Amino acid sequence: MRIYALAVYLFLYIPIGIIALFSFNAGRHASQFQGFSTQWYGKALSNPFVMDAFQTSLSVALASAVLATLFGTMAALALQSVSGRLRLAFDALIYIAVMVPGIVIGIATLIALVTLFGWLNPILVAIWPFAAKAPQLSLGYGSLIAAHGLFAMALVIIIVRARMAGMDRSLIEASADLGATPWGTFRQVTLPQIFPGILAGFLLAFTFSFDDFIIAFFVAGSQTTLPVYVFSSIRRGVTPEINAIGTMVLAVSLMMLIAAQAILQRGHKAA
Repeated sequence: MRIYALAVYLFLYIPIGIIALFSFNAGRHASQFQGFSTQWYGKALSNPFVMDAFQTSLSVALASAVLATLFGTMAALALQSVSGRLRLAFDALIYIAVMVPGIVIGIATLIALVTLFGWLNPILVAIWPFAAKAPQLSLGYGSLIAAHGLFAMALVIIIVRARMAGMDRSLIEASADLGATPWGTFRQVTLPQIFPGILAGFLLAFTFSFDDFIIAFFVAGSQTTLPVYVFSSIRRGVTPEINAIGTMVLAVSLMMLIAAQAILQRGHKAA
């Protein structure tokens, strides 16, 4: 079993290690290592198209993670008061949102948004009171943030609810017995206990949005995120610059995931 597990891990991580290794290639060919150099990291960071795509990914990831964390936390708190078959139905919907393939979510979101814009744009033109041309709703930042935020919200709900399951309910009851208001109990008792789960959910939501390609490919419109830019560049051939971009994205993602795991473990130990 140990040999089998080792073989599985090698199969998964050796290609990633090769990409990281060839990102330090001094030559211009991605498959021929001709010496150690960090020049491709400098070229990637000085490439205006890469930086524009990075800024788009960063702004979308921050906005979608904030929205997913806010609404996901509120949904997790609300679901605590739901029981019976209704609770099972909500649980099933949450897990289905995580299990559905990204390409299905991307296509469904694209069709839904295009249909919605087709209904709303004529209404905006009809009611627009100014002489200037009425604005038109289209795919872009808004559709990216909405699509990523809706998907990541399911992740936040699962993480926050798992943290709430290990929460000491006696402290909430004691707070109510001592005359605290519901808001005071939430602010002083509930929130400090579930905050590690909230922060971990935010980091995971940010990581998902920053790394996502499939959903962004369908709903980005004229905007270009970093994964979409990498995909477009690979179609013209893989270069050490692409390896450098992939390695930097991998490093950011790993730091986020490690931070989220450390926060969750510290929260469990504190509990």
